[in-house]
Amino acid sequence: MKPIHRLFTSARSAIAALGASLLLGGCAQGGGELGYYWQSVSGHLQLMWAADAMDDWIARPSTPPALRERLRLAQRARTFAVQELHLPNNPSYRRYADLKRSSAVWNVVAAPPYSLQLHTWCFPVLGCVGYRGYFSRADARAEADLLAAQGLEVDVYGVPAYSTLGTMNWLGGDPLLSTFVHWPEGDFVRLLFHELAHQKVYAEGDTLFNESFATAVGRIGSAQWLRTQASAAARSEAAASDARREAFRQLTRETRAQLEAIYASNSAPAQNRQALEAMKTEAMKQFRERYAALAATWPAAQRAGYDHWVATANNASFGAQAAYDEWVPAFETLFEQSARNWPRFYDAVKALADQSAEQRHTALRALLAPPTPAAKEPSRA
Repeated sequence: MKPIHRLFTSARSAIAALGASLLLGGCAQGGGELGYYWQSVSGHLQLMWAADAMDDWIARPSTPPALRERLRLAQRARTFAVQELHLPNNPSYRRYADLKRSSAVWNVVAAPPYSLQLHTWCFPVLGCVGYRGYFSRADARAEADLLAAQGLEVDVYGVPAYSTLGTMNWLGGDPLLSTFVHWPEGDFVRLLFHELAHQKVYAEGDTLFNESFATAVGRIGSAQWLRTQASAAARSEAAASDARREAFRQLTRETRAQLEAIYASNSAPAQNRQALEAMKTEAMKQFRERYAALAATWPAAQRAGYDHWVATANNASFGAQAAYDEWVPAFETLFEQSARNWPRFYDAVKALADQSAEQRHTALRALLAPPTPAAKEPSRA
């Protein structure tokens, strides 16, 4: 998920960020407020303090049996992540916290009426990101209202987990959270591997690269887990979930491309905005009609999250979603080119992360390109 780690690096770096904000707040488009940093730091520390070792939770007679079994599964998945996927062997995801709420944090994203380019917030010391996270949904909603008043399209969405990039391991690491612990097994391990991947490789300031890499690790790693560790029932459930997810992603990718084409070819003056708005409205109408036809084949219990996303979808939500799958096929190709060898794959990704953004994006685009047909050998007859 969104690695809002740059706001929650450690108590020491948080204090440094607070000090820097007082000096450099003028460059931080709304991101330099002392109160915002305080809610970020205090919210994360409260989450850390709520966590206890999984073994302690498992041993408690008051722990519900379903939770006890899921924590045991989490321990097995954590070991698998280290031994089979070569993900970091550190304190993260070895403790559990019951947050007693639906999301770990709520992110705010915004975009102009005729663009999918996300509004960014720039934080002293921490850099610029296309979202702003809050531990209170009400605070996130208030920020969204301010952005909407500026004419931006906004979206507020709950985030079940986030990564501190391993910088909090000295204080116990990122805990497993109640916000996703009871997800179906395939989705659960996928997110666990995704978050650990953020601790393996991270390119400063490149959200598309970081999220797509972590998504690819989650997808490939969870498939490996299901194939070798899960029951037939879990594999069947995951296959159905993956099919729904991929069909939805395909639909949203096509709609993003349609919207981008409309906006790119119609950088219209004000008097033509009515026509531009009509094309945008038609594209969104087609998106919702196509989704309705697609989702009609899904179990009602599996539609809720998708239904809500579609009902409120706008430029901001489409722009945010792009970060999670823009380069995923490229990373999957790179994994195959690495002979499906995890250490070799990570080395290749680290080499990309060390390049400039322009260089790494050029390399990723090349990985997306279809292979060139092999030239035929000249006849020797």
